[in-house]
Amino acid sequence: MRRIVNTAHLYMIVGLVSGLYYRELTKAEDFTGDTQLAVVHTHVIALGTLFFLVVLALEKLFEPSGSPLFGWFYWTYNAGLAVTVVMMTVRGTLTVLGRSLPEAVGLVSGLGHILLTAGLVLFFVALGKCVPARSAARAAVAGRPSAVRADAEGSPSAAGRPTVR
Repeated sequence: MRRIVNTAHLYMIVGLVSGLYYRELTKAEDFTGDTQLAVVHTHVIALGTLFFLVVLALEKLFEPSGSPLFGWFYWTYNAGLAVTVVMMTVRGTLTVLGRSLPEAVGLVSGLGHILLTAGLVLFFVALGKCVPARSAARAAVAGRPSAVRADAEGSPSAAGRPTVR
């Protein structure tokens, strides 16, 4: 869990620094147009800090880090976010400086998004594998024969008790 907290903290720092970089570069260059730098800050805070705080909460509840896929998720997602953020920063900086964009910027940005997507898929597979196991363990502790059964309407209810609607 410490690694997840440290990752969220690192993204918080990077997000704040990227906001400062955007403000200072556009002010120094007297730039008033649209640039990718304007959204780097929010992307890092949302996809980095907030996402890993959610992962931390899910780790506390379901322990997805016990899955072998969790390590794959962690490194793939972080690589994807790093590539995406770096390419957004490069594109935004070149725009502010009035320089043309190399074609490779778009290609590498696409790779970053692909890695992010693959990381999210790995995370949800890892999470999906641990959620039922945790529910079954709670049912066993409570002395119930099964964690989830369907009631007469086919909706899940805990050990046959009516579902609160």
